[in-house]
Amino acid sequence: MITMDFDPTTHPHRRYNPLLQEHVLVSPHRTKRPWLGQIEAPQTAILPDHDPSCYLCPGNQRSGGQTNPEYEQIFTFVNDFAAILPGPPPDTPSPPHPMLTLQPVHARSI
Repeated sequence: MITMDFDPTTHPHRRYNPLLQEHVLVSPHRTKRPWLGQIEAPQTAILPDHDPSCYLCPGNQRSGGQTNPEYEQIFTFVNDFAAILPGPPPDTPSPPHPMLTLQPVHARSI
């Protein structure tokens, strides 16, 4: 018998969901099948050099009210609506149930 190491990124397997008390089938190998569906040609759009309504263009106002610098090369923006906030995380609350654990997270400064 040939044995191989199990790799959850390539081998089909089932995972247990303790909240629903059921198993879920995971078949990652299916992403390797060939695509025989419709393929459309990419749209060719003529874009302007500067869009005055674009909140990321140089010199335009951001959604948070700041004005972008007049950058001419690659520019790194701070996310105005980040999913994780900077600063120290708040104290960890007590979970209402042992199955419902949670941990506060925070972003580091860039």
